[in-house]
Amino acid sequence: MSTVQQFIALSRAIDALNIRLGKWLSWLVLVVVLISATNATVRKIFDTSSNAWLELQWIIFSIIFLLCSPWTLISNEHIRIDIVNSAFSQRARNIIDVVGHSIFLLPLTIIMIITSYPFFIRSFEINEQSMNAGGLPQWPAKALVLIGFFLLFLQAISELIKRVAVMRGLIPDPYRGQSSHQAIEADAERLIAEIKKD
Repeated sequence: MSTVQQFIALSRAIDALNIRLGKWLSWLVLVVVLISATNATVRKIFDTSSNAWLELQWIIFSIIFLLCSPWTLISNEHIRIDIVNSAFSQRARNIIDVVGHSIFLLPLTIIMIITSYPFFIRSFEINEQSMNAGGLPQWPAKALVLIGFFLLFLQAISELIKRVAVMRGLIPDPYRGQSSHQAIEADAERLIAEIKKD
């Protein structure tokens, strides 16, 4: 296997990891809704509440936001100005993606990994607890920052590999000819197929 093929295989492995993780963690949206509704109901009916349940909602939201962001990137659903982006040729868009991932996304993820590691370690070592009465430990939430940006770093590497491979004609463009509307429909069809499997 050539070096180029090894890089493409690495990209596929990263994609598979982040897609599977994103699909599994997306079910936490339902969990956080149920926790939120239960907490609000208990507070209204029994005039009691728990900071632990409130903080658990924040942690689950953080899991969804941070750990599903690589899945958003691979699905090509990240924020961009579509009107401007669609005015460029496919080659220009590929170059913009390579430059954007290399100069902005990768350095950001590296900085966040480097700075969030001691942030998490200090919290873990002292077993940092919430300042709210009955709250949860803080270090798991801080670990999510480190894990989330590490996964995003891996996905940025994968996206760079794919963009360069597409520009060299080694693989077909996975996003070519797919509008946002088509992408949403394809996602809906995939989700329905996953539900039917379960």
